[in-house]
Amino acid sequence: MTDSIAREQAVRRVRELLAPRGPLCALIETFGCQQNEADSDKLRGLLIEMGYRMTDDREQADFIVLNTCAVREHAELRVLGVVGALKALKDRKPDLVIAVCGCMMQQEHRVREIKTKYRHVDIVFGAGLYHRLPELLKTVLEERRREITLADNTVEILEDLPTARRPGVRGDVTVMYGCDNYCSYCIVPYVRGRERSRAPGRVLGEVRELAAAGTREIMLLGQNVNSYGHDLAQPCSFAQLLRQVCEVPGDFWVRFMTSHPKDASHELFETMAQCKKIAPQLHLPVQSGSDRVLEAMNRRYTAAQYLALVDDLRALMPDIALSSDIIVGFPGESEGEFRETLALIERVRFDNLYTFAYSPRAGTRAAALPDQLSPGEKERRLQALMRAQEKISRERNEALVGSVQRVLVEGASKRDKSTLAGRTAGGKLVHFAGPARENTFVDVKILSAATWALTGVIIE
Repeated sequence: MTDSIAREQAVRRVRELLAPRGPLCALIETFGCQQNEADSDKLRGLLIEMGYRMTDDREQADFIVLNTCAVREHAELRVLGVVGALKALKDRKPDLVIAVCGCMMQQEHRVREIKTKYRHVDIVFGAGLYHRLPELLKTVLEERRREITLADNTVEILEDLPTARRPGVRGDVTVMYGCDNYCSYCIVPYVRGRERSRAPGRVLGEVRELAAAGTREIMLLGQNVNSYGHDLAQPCSFAQLLRQVCEVPGDFWVRFMTSHPKDASHELFETMAQCKKIAPQLHLPVQSGSDRVLEAMNRRYTAAQYLALVDDLRALMPDIALSSDIIVGFPGESEGEFRETLALIERVRFDNLYTFAYSPRAGTRAAALPDQLSPGEKERRLQALMRAQEKISRERNEALVGSVQRVLVEGASKRDKSTLAGRTAGGKLVHFAGPARENTFVDVKILSAATWALTGVIIE
């Protein structure tokens, strides 16, 4: 029996089992990256297909799904805190079904922990097994027993799963799954598996659907989009895929993440410069400014090579908005090596940085390295890095005062409901006075700048 037939049969059976209980509600709580958010769109589609209505209220939920992240220990501890808190709700609502899935559930020690310490969890399944949710739920409802299953990381990409996207201006389209890079600090290849590219036609089909529905921002997702297509029977580079995406009719921006510097090419940069639908923004994680640390991280480029990429890109797109990831406190990182990282961010002048203190991940090579830094030292370096970047970010924003920016309206501002908020093509947050409709483009004159946001006024 094929996976799709088994899923369809399970969906029908679950609907039969739930029908006598009347309308039921389901809740998905998503932790981690945008790929997890895209996966939750598919989980949401399956839940609706099985007859559930979606809710954001745990008290109303009859089925709660936690889609988890394993990139950092903090994310896992957050999940465990939520799982523990759900015990009281389960005691009050014995028929409540609780599922924990995703990357965290690809780690055997975490699965054992859920299995032994959190017995109120009914379903556990790993990343790549989202299509199995109807079958797992069917077993729980019919046999009243727990279902725990992990992916073997060799699963093929399953297309045609129902998708229920969250409301908003952006639509996520996954172009590939998995990662082959095995950075020494990263758990992703172990929980997401090897790289698997979706066929270009499948990607373009989703993009066409989103564009036809009026989506104004399309985000292409993958652990390393720059290596897209190398595993296809008919190779297609990511730059070639981008050009095809930009040929789809419609008024929308294209963004993508994440890009690995070792695979970032001049072809990609030329494509970004030539295709006007591609937003002038790039997230290019550098992780460290020290060559020794980069080698220990297994990043496979040097600081000089990274800087050469930045120079090449800025020669083609002088106004590109650059962001990056940096890890401080990697095992053995000296004060001098940390200073090299500070020097790199001063040289590049990123618009934004995502900064992290190194977090050991069980099963990765870096977790076994000597000279692990103390939490206090990692925090000191993290704060120093953040202070340096905040100054740069503010200066980069102040340079935009007086300019006119095309802004995609996202809705009411979170800081002031009487004003609107949106993003520039470079990804900058802008607060401005209306009137304007959500999911439309407007021209905004920038009047003032802060570290993380701009303020402006719509011009006719």
